[in-house]
Amino acid sequence: MDIIISNSSGKPIYEQIVLQIKEGIITGRLKPGEALPSMRNLAMQLRISIITTKRAYEELEREGFIESFTGKGSFVKAQDPELLREEGFRQTERLLIQAVEKAKQSGIGQEELTELVKLLYEGE
Repeated sequence: MDIIISNSSGKPIYEQIVLQIKEGIITGRLKPGEALPSMRNLAMQLRISIITTKRAYEELEREGFIESFTGKGSFVKAQDPELLREEGFRQTERLLIQAVEKAKQSGIGQEELTELVKLLYEGE
């Protein structure tokens, strides 16, 4: 599992970890039951504080994406397909909000933006 931390993203490091692990689960790259790196190992790999990885794992567990067992580690939790779809919808909505704001700033109208989204969705 490759997690890439960006100091210029404007998002806290723990949030970047959470988003990337969620994306791995939603896309199926991370399978139910798959072990995640220990908090200590992930912290060493990323050269960050173990407190940061602990916060990320706690958030993922609270949201139902992983489960942790004392002495065994943290594992991807089997997901309800509707939960995965809803999370994908939320992430898409956040990205679309940014796209709409950028379009408005650039003078791109709603019809032009809608056409652009259609073209991108269809893969042309």
